[in-house]
Amino acid sequence: MQEIDILINGGRTLLLNSTNAAPDRSAIAIKGSDIIDIGQAEELAKKYQAKKTINAENSLVMPGFVNCHTHAAMTCFRGMADDLELMDWLNNYMFPAEAKNVNKNLAYWGTLLAAAEMIKSGTTTFCDMYIFEDETARAAKQAGLRCLVGEVLFDFPSPNVKSPAEGLDYTRMLIEKWQNDPLVNIIVEPHALYTCSPALLTAAGKLADDYSVPLGLHLLENQAEKNQLEQKLGKGAVSFLKEINYLHERLIAFHCVCLSEDDLRLFAEYGCKVSHNPVSNMKLASGIAPVPDMLKAGITVGLGTDGCASNNTLDMFKDMSTAALLHKAARLDPTVMDARTVVRMATIEGARALGMGNIIGSLEAGKKADIIIIGLNKPHLTPLYSEYSHLVYAAGGADVDTTIINGRVVMENRQLLTIDENEIMQKVREIALRIKKSFHS
Repeated sequence: MQEIDILINGGRTLLLNSTNAAPDRSAIAIKGSDIIDIGQAEELAKKYQAKKTINAENSLVMPGFVNCHTHAAMTCFRGMADDLELMDWLNNYMFPAEAKNVNKNLAYWGTLLAAAEMIKSGTTTFCDMYIFEDETARAAKQAGLRCLVGEVLFDFPSPNVKSPAEGLDYTRMLIEKWQNDPLVNIIVEPHALYTCSPALLTAAGKLADDYSVPLGLHLLENQAEKNQLEQKLGKGAVSFLKEINYLHERLIAFHCVCLSEDDLRLFAEYGCKVSHNPVSNMKLASGIAPVPDMLKAGITVGLGTDGCASNNTLDMFKDMSTAALLHKAARLDPTVMDARTVVRMATIEGARALGMGNIIGSLEAGKKADIIIIGLNKPHLTPLYSEYSHLVYAAGGADVDTTIINGRVVMENRQLLTIDENEIMQKVREIALRIKKSFHS
């Protein structure tokens, strides 16, 4: 018998592979950070001797969620400035609050709070854009969470850097410091076309090209931004991105609410990726991204929560449900964004969007063991006809019992094993007191 580290036994398994198979009473063998075998429980019991066996009866076993767009440390600003339009919210509340309050301490503890929330609601990988991202990487690593993180780049100073050049230098430092880390990956992230000059955008694109890392930015989040950019650039935003060589398979564009048919064609042609953030877009009344059209065009679309100041949670179940319902109502078509499509957006398609589809996002031998176990023995999850339906329309983050990332159990029976959630919540409450005071100073 072969020695392995973990055997997950007896669960109903959603593989999210190319066949969308969902075998019952299956088992998953994990050695080190990898899945090495998946099969019927009886068969695997004969082949493997496990140091730890997890009983997954009456449970759904599936890949962890991939949150394609977050500002993790903004947990510290959760619920601070609600019910506002995007530019008002950004310019009159968020940017001033960040200028006064964001420092390494906030970035670190805010990210740890985000990590606790994400792990407890089944997210195993997140893509982040914020300030002091080395602290974000450090916190994610401590929590055992997989991430793709990038320092936000602006034309103007941020709490971390005084100039665009410093921002680029900091990003280069991140790339070199974290390369080859098993959990931390780096992305180059100019904030948006309206906050970055062509010179900064070009330099950021070159940096991403030099290291072959992903490139991410907020794009066409609402109609006002689209109009503003057409005036500023004298052309459409996506045509401008084509001119500066941003259209390629490593581009991840966040939001994309106002993509035209021509934009969709260009995105599909160049293999650009999209993060759809439906809750944030609805809360800021930014509009409804043409996601069914993106999928029809063959564009890879992942799902993201955005930050806690515009969502206000990091629970991917909430965004899956919203994504499915929003587009049905908008199109008056109950068949668009069916449950399976949305679950795939939150897992394997999200992994592909982040350039990680070969290592995470589905349960297959040879991939990393990023796995969640959801307890089904509950009134609101009974009876079970379709796992996909339950995940999108009935389940919530609190239904996740166990989370495994890179072969390591980071939560078991709802208990976090890598970080102290009470300490983290206390630290963030202290930070929040300082933020409140800053409003009156």
